[in-house]
Amino acid sequence: MVGWGVVERRGGGLLHVAHGVLRLDASASLELRLVELFARLSETLVRHAPVAVAVEGVFTFKNARSALVLGHARGVALLVAARAGVPVFEYAPAMVKRAVGTGGAAAKEAVARAVTAFLGLEGAPRADATDALAVAVCHLHREGSPFQRKQGRRAPDLSERLRPAVIRPANGVRSGA
Repeated sequence: MVGWGVVERRGGGLLHVAHGVLRLDASASLELRLVELFARLSETLVRHAPVAVAVEGVFTFKNARSALVLGHARGVALLVAARAGVPVFEYAPAMVKRAVGTGGAAAKEAVARAVTAFLGLEGAPRADATDALAVAVCHLHREGSPFQRKQGRRAPDLSERLRPAVIRPANGVRSGA
């Protein structure tokens, strides 16, 4: 499963636009799942016309296979963004958690509660979508900050963990590419 979230700046606050979790056929071969992921992320990107894609940075895994599979999926997400000409920004997991008002070592449940409250959602989305929304919120908090270039890096390494989030402008018109 791959979570995604769309958040936009509206007035003085942030507005939840959409989120979801892409479920892939676990019985399919890895290469076919990656093809499906490419197609579905491409559709999501076209549908929401983001001006930036934000992903969560380096994350430590105990299971090497899980890290490898997520690395493949992350590479697909970065490829989708690059082909669309959308810049990619990376944020450390602790920075993402702080951006939504939890501590850097907060559990997933705390992040889900914080994102739900912060964006005024009626219920907490699935964990993968909650994580993606948290990354989008983090990016919008960092956007325009004099510290963004220092702490939010562009063009993350393909081996890092996938947590895509898309952001679109308030007027719905994509700028740039």
